[in-house]
Amino acid sequence: MAELITVARPYAEAVFRLAKQEGKLGPWSEALANLAVIAGDQTAQDVVANPKYSAQQVEALLVSLLGGNVDAEVKNFLAVVLENRRFTALPEIANEFESLKASEEGEVKAEITSAFPLSEAQVAELTATLSADLKRRVEAEVTVAPELIGGVTVKVGDLVIDASVRGKLTALATSLKS
Repeated sequence: MAELITVARPYAEAVFRLAKQEGKLGPWSEALANLAVIAGDQTAQDVVANPKYSAQQVEALLVSLLGGNVDAEVKNFLAVVLENRRFTALPEIANEFESLKASEEGEVKAEITSAFPLSEAQVAELTATLSADLKRRVEAEVTVAPELIGGVTVKVGDLVIDASVRGKLTALATSLKS
C-alpha cells in the first residue's frame, strides 16, 4: 500500500499543479474519478496488461470509456500513465489528487470511528470542534467499531486522536508494565 502511494503521489501532484494553473480542478477531479473506477475493473486491468493491444489501442479504448470528448491534457496524462505501466495506480492517484484539492480548498477529511452509532448532532458537534481546532472545514466519515468498547478515534491525515476506552486501557496496561 505504501509503495502504491509513493508511486501515485508524483502523478497526483503534477496533475494538481496543471489543473490549478489552468483553473480546471473540477474537470480533472471528474476525469480522475472516472479513470479510477475504470482502473478498478478487472476486465480493464486484463485488457491493459494484455500485450496483444498496443498502448494507442488501450488509450483509445479508455478515452472512449470516458465519453470520447476528453481534453488533450487528460489524453497526454493517460498516455504517460500507460507508457509507465501505472494503470493500476489510477485509484490512488485520484485519491491523492482529491486530498490536494481538498487541502487547497481549505477542507480536510476526518475518519471518525465510534464504538456506538453517533447521532447527527454528535457528528455535527465533533465536526465543529475539529473544524475550530484545525481551522479548516472538516468532512466526516463515520464508522462503527464495537471493539473500541466506548468513545471514538479520529484520524485526520497523520493526526490520530484516540479517545476510546480500548485506547485508554492499552495505555494503562503499557504504563503498568513499565
